[in-house]
Amino acid sequence: MQAEPLDQEYWNIRYEENRTAWDLGAVSPPLKAYFDGLINQSLKILIPGGGNSYEAEYLLTRGFTDVTVVDISAIVINNLRQRLAPYLDQGLKLIQQDFFMHQGQYDLIVEQTFLCALDPTLRPDYVRHMAELLAQDGKLTGVLFDRDFVDGPPFSGNLVAYRALFEEKLAVRTMEPCYNSVAPRMGSETFFIAVKR
Repeated sequence: MQAEPLDQEYWNIRYEENRTAWDLGAVSPPLKAYFDGLINQSLKILIPGGGNSYEAEYLLTRGFTDVTVVDISAIVINNLRQRLAPYLDQGLKLIQQDFFMHQGQYDLIVEQTFLCALDPTLRPDYVRHMAELLAQDGKLTGVLFDRDFVDGPPFSGNLVAYRALFEEKLAVRTMEPCYNSVAPRMGSETFFIAVKR
């Protein structure tokens, strides 16, 4: 049986039907802790595959002034335009686009289980494109699932495989189990920081 393509239509339907079990409904605790340690509020930040973008909302409420969310789903982007309308003139950019078509240079790219939503065959392309999008001294930071799934998305992954994948193009500074995951995900998430080589 042919796998369903993970295209714009697929993700539109998932959001339309509220089939978003991965959605925490709030900023991810490991990312919140990381954001709370950031001092430079003018960092140019990208959140690819941003979904409902609680991370973007949190950053904006903390005074960050340059946050771009890219998502393939038009429904997600339209929902964000409504929910985060006050921030559209205050540093928030919303772009409905395939991540692999996106261009730009960013100081920080936030990964919130986006990699795990992609077809695993795209993972090397993901790393290559992340390296292209990172500015000099830029960081790719975030949370990945560290567990097996029967079917995806999300797709299975583990710390050892992620490290090998990332180190093709990026220097991994941190890659470790999350100590501050939400209770249902405790023991099944990896926090990482990787930098452009």
